[in-house]
This record gives sequence, C-alpha cells and structure tokens, in this order.
Amino acid sequence: MFIPTTPEELEQHNWSQLDIILITGDTYIDSPQIGIAVIGKILLKNGYKVGIIAQPDINSEKDITRLGEPRLFWGVTGGSIDSMVANYTALKKYRKQDDYTPGAYNNRRPDRAVILYTNLIRQHFKNTVPIVLGGIEASMRRITHYDYWSDKLRRPILFDAKADFLIYGMAERTIVELADTIQVGKDPRHLRGICYISDSVPKNYLILPSFETVTNDKRSFIDMFHDFYKNSDPLNATGLTQKIGTRFLVQNPPQLYLNQKEMDEIYAMDFERSVHPYYAKQGKVRALDTIKFSINSHRGCYGECNFCSIGVHEGRTIRWRSEQSILNEARQLSELPDFRGTINDIGGPTANMYGFECHKKLKNGACKDKRCLYPEKCSQLPVYHNVQIDLLKKLRQIPGIKHIFIGSGIRFDMVIDDRKYGKTYLKDVAEYHTSGQMKIAPEHSVKRVLDHMGKPGIDTLLEFKRQFDRFSESAGKRQFLTYYLIAAHPGCTEEDMHLLKTFAVKELHINPEQVQIYTPLPSTYSSLMYYTGRDPFTMKKLSVVKDINAKNRQKSILTSKTPIPYQKRTHKHG
Repeated sequence: MFIPTTPEELEQHNWSQLDIILITGDTYIDSPQIGIAVIGKILLKNGYKVGIIAQPDINSEKDITRLGEPRLFWGVTGGSIDSMVANYTALKKYRKQDDYTPGAYNNRRPDRAVILYTNLIRQHFKNTVPIVLGGIEASMRRITHYDYWSDKLRRPILFDAKADFLIYGMAERTIVELADTIQVGKDPRHLRGICYISDSVPKNYLILPSFETVTNDKRSFIDMFHDFYKNSDPLNATGLTQKIGTRFLVQNPPQLYLNQKEMDEIYAMDFERSVHPYYAKQGKVRALDTIKFSINSHRGCYGECNFCSIGVHEGRTIRWRSEQSILNEARQLSELPDFRGTINDIGGPTANMYGFECHKKLKNGACKDKRCLYPEKCSQLPVYHNVQIDLLKKLRQIPGIKHIFIGSGIRFDMVIDDRKYGKTYLKDVAEYHTSGQMKIAPEHSVKRVLDHMGKPGIDTLLEFKRQFDRFSESAGKRQFLTYYLIAAHPGCTEEDMHLLKTFAVKELHINPEQVQIYTPLPSTYSSLMYYTGRDPFTMKKLSVVKDINAKNRQKSILTSKTPIPYQKRTHKHG
C-alpha cells in the first residue's frame, strides 16, 4: 500500500490523527530505493500511523496543513539529494530539470529545503510537537560545514532550521527508537545516531573547536573536521560536541549498523514501486525510470574518495543483503506487469563491494589512521568477487529476466587486485552485465591530483581496460568503457588537465565529452581543501580554482576537439 498523503486516504484507513508526518523535497515514490518511503514503511510496520507530504508549497498552508498535526513528531528531509546540489550546477547556474519532480521541472524543491520546510511547519503550527531532521542534506550539514553556494562556513543545520532533533546516517533503527521513546513520554537525547542542541556538554564527549573559532581560523577548521570524520564509525566513535554562541551542538555516537536479517526485512516490505497517484497525475517522474527495476545489494563504501559523501552518510563498512533476499526481489520485479525483462542495476555505491569485508573492521570499527583502498589496498581486506559471481549467475537463471546490468560504478583496482576471481568476474560482467557501456570512475590520470582525491593510480585502470576489451571481443560484443572525469578539483591545474587530455586520447582512445566540474559537497575532505586552500593531511598549500571562467577552461581543455594551448596561471590559495 501507499503511505497516505491525502485526507481522503486517512478516512479510508479510519485514522483521525497521524502519529508522524514526513515532509520531503522529492515527490513521493514508494520504492526501497527512496529513503522517505523506507522510513515511512518501517514506522508503519512498527505500528505507527504515518503520512507523507511531498514537495509542499512553501508559500501556502494548503499542503503543509492537509494532513493535520501529528501526535508524536514531524520528520523533515530535503530528499534524495542535497537541495542546493539538486538546484544548482557546479558553476552555480540554476538547474532547469529535477528528476524527482513530476514533469521534471525544477520548480518544487526550494533552496535549503530542510530549513524552509521546518520554518513552514512552525509558521502554521505554533508550539507543535518535535521536528526531526533527516536525510543526506541534514546528515552532511549536521556539524559546522563549508557551504559552496554562500562561500562561507555555516552553523550546524539544527541551529538554522531551529528543529528539535537530527537523525544522521541511515535512519531505520533510530527513527523507530525515537518514536518509541517519544510515545512513552521519555527524553530521546540518549539515543545513538541523533544530534540535538544543549546548554551543557555531556560527560566524556569530545569537544570540537567552537563555531566562532573555526570561522576565524582555518587550521582549527581542519582539526575539527579530522575529529568529526574519525568519529563516524558506530564501533569506535566518541560522542562530539561543538559550541555555537552560548549553546552546544551535541552529536551522539553513530547508530549501530543493521545486521543482514534486518536489512532483508526492510527490502521485503510491501513497496508499490511507483509514484503515489496524487503526484503521478502531476506529470512523469524521470527518476522512476532508473530505480523501478534496480536492486540495492548492499550499503556503505570504503573507497573514501575525498570528494564523496557516501562514506560519511552511509558508513565505511559494507553491509550486504542475503542472496535469497536479492533473488526474491528480482522475482518480484519480473512479475510486475510493466517489466520488460531488464534489471537496470544491481549494486550499491560501488557495485563490486558486495559480499566481503575486513574482519578487523567488523570487530573493532573502521581504522582511524588508514584507509582500506588508498594509497593501496590494505592487506586486512580480503577482496574476493566469488560471492557476487554466484549471485549474478543465479539471477540470470530467473525466468522472465533477460538482462541484468550493472549500472553502479565498479572499482577497477579491486577487480585487478583479486587474482583468484577478478578475471572471472570481469569476464561475466563483460559478457552478461554490460548494456553497451560500463561506467568506471578514474576521475583523473595525474598522480598528484589523484592523491588529493584519494583515488588509485592509472596502472590498474589500463589493465582493467585491456581485460574488459578482450572479454568483450571474445563475447562478440561491441561495447565500451565510459569514464567519469573531474575538472578543477583542489590541487588540479590547467597543466594537469592537458596531461589528462593526452592520457585520454593516447591511452583510453577517447575524446571526453562528459566531464564534471568539481562541486564542493558539505562535510567532505575535498570541500575542506577547497575552503582552506590546503591539503588537510600535509598542511601544504594547494592550487584552488574558484573563478568560474577558470573552472570552465579546465573542463574545455578536456572536452575540446581542437587543442587548447596551455597558459600558465597563478592561482590564489583559498
């Protein structure tokens, strides 16, 4: 069933008042791929009456008031993407298209959606029940952070939104614990995975430099971020607190990860896998084309690319669903009336991290002094693709399924490192699971730039390409690798882009057409570099491109079909 979003649906359920109302910056797609649907369904499963209001009009009371006031709390999220990322390009131009909005017009998601939705609630419901923030926008802005769109440090979002609590990371367990606690009239400030504002500092919590300190001293901001990042694993994190004015932001230790049984139960819930009829009549939702026939096999990523939010939000420990759970979902998809035989994607943030983890990390938490894959793979991480090979083989045997593609990115260095199963995995992917093009993300070719990104070198990339091309040819298929490449990342110069262009033409045999200009995302190491102008690990100065024309020029060097002469420039350090 769909979660109610209209008064008529409440009448059909014979509900006079909802326990919880969820507000989201996306339209309402009832899918296991959409966070608000998962949170709503797990609350329903635990006996709570839940409603969803998607993309409410911020200039009117008609949407925000249509389901009344909840009995326990409001839940507010900006949606599947930070609203500023959804609304603006890397060059700060307003996006015309929003795939999570009916009709695809970008006219329903406000800037800083979490703040505006909270203000909207307080405007029309005085002295209301607690307002709880969640989702990636709130999660990545829970501490003092650099905001690219205003080019300054912003306070933790709880202070600007004036909400009561914030749930960070993957919220299924925390949201139920919060509901249970409020239901019985107890104070939820002891719960894992939440942030709140306090007049005092909890005992034994790590005190970060204050907001006022980090805004006046970039070195203090770097120190603050190191402590924030290192204390993000449930098994070894310390609670954090930061003074903002006369009060404190308190971040409790992270929520414990779901085990496999709990993950399987979530994906076994009853999802309609469609847009709610109330919103469907407003226009086609393009995101549904991508997610309807896709399967999440696991969560988390230990790649820890410096420009990426996934490790901080989802976690650096891989949690994977059971084989049976995934096979069951594939069978369900094959039975849908509009299924045409193709599963568009099976994977996670990185497709080939399914089925294995570091035993040391599972016992003690992620290491605070080193990474799993950078600068090279840790010897404690056993990279074996055999579990995914077996899974893909069984998926191919399900009646009615003609194609199963891997649309998620693949870590090519991990494939090459797996000397026992890597070639078999890549052969199967080339023969059965590539839809003409396979996406991989080298991002650059210059080692110094790759080091600033936290990415592997190009040796494994070239070997991966050789093997993929050979396996594709053996399978009689004309298919290609497509490469995600980034321009204007901190530490990247025009000379570096010329070197990348030469590498792309001579070694990859391509003239890149789709190149991403780097966007500083909140609470990532790369945004720390962009703001401070320094490498936070060595404290050496970095070349940081902040001029829009200079960013465009870096991109043009790579995409132009005619050579652009190298012009030596002096970049200011931010």
